[in-house]
Amino acid sequence: MEVIIQRDYEQMSKTAAQIVAEVLNTKPNAVLGMATGSTPLGLYQELVRLHKEAQLDFSRVTTFNLDEYVGLPVNHPQSYHYFMHEHFFQHVNIPRHNINIPSGTTSNYPAFCQWYEERIAECGGIDLQILGIGSDGHIAFNEPGSSLSSRTRLKTLSKQTIDDNARFFEHREGVPVYAITMGVGTILDARKLVLVASGKAKAKAIAQAVEGPVTSMVTASAIQLHRDAIVIADKEAAADLTMRDYYEFIYAAKPAAPKS
Repeated sequence: MEVIIQRDYEQMSKTAAQIVAEVLNTKPNAVLGMATGSTPLGLYQELVRLHKEAQLDFSRVTTFNLDEYVGLPVNHPQSYHYFMHEHFFQHVNIPRHNINIPSGTTSNYPAFCQWYEERIAECGGIDLQILGIGSDGHIAFNEPGSSLSSRTRLKTLSKQTIDDNARFFEHREGVPVYAITMGVGTILDARKLVLVASGKAKAKAIAQAVEGPVTSMVTASAIQLHRDAIVIADKEAAADLTMRDYYEFIYAAKPAAPKS
């Protein structure tokens, strides 16, 4: 696992976007796994800038989102369908039929979850999965105690997650209790993982995920098992890492990529 510590949110976002851009420049028909929430916003804004100013092409890209709330229509301002179209998809040249987001209003959740897994496989698997991290160390909606081999499924959200997400809703009672989420096992199948974290509220979770034991109580810790995982954190989010000086030394000494 590579740990990259940046001075602030802006630099974290630009670094993550550059990694995504490198994947797309190498493989124009790449399959991207997308995340929502406040942390990836800067990453998406930078990708939009690269699309408009540097012709970063999304015309052959396929995307799969990690999760979606159950019960919210796609046009609800807090649905992840709405989030992704508002902040990213409508600003780049990705074909609508290449966009895959879990349905929170399907009539048959088990069948839909199975179809979502099969759809990922049909597209050749995910080349790069973008991840955020919850304050309790969860990834996607894989709450503490989730199986590290879990697949896409219906999941009950924890009180901590509901509390954390209440700020996005007018009333706490309006926060959905259920979500469809990719499983930890589904996430680990991606060929590359890029986890972004910002702010002191994520410092404990990042320390547990990067340096703690691999445990279902901190589902993000499963990325330690991945062959190509990158964690990009700003200084506040990296504050509790005991090896942060070493991570910074390694990154500073990393040789520049050869120019083509």
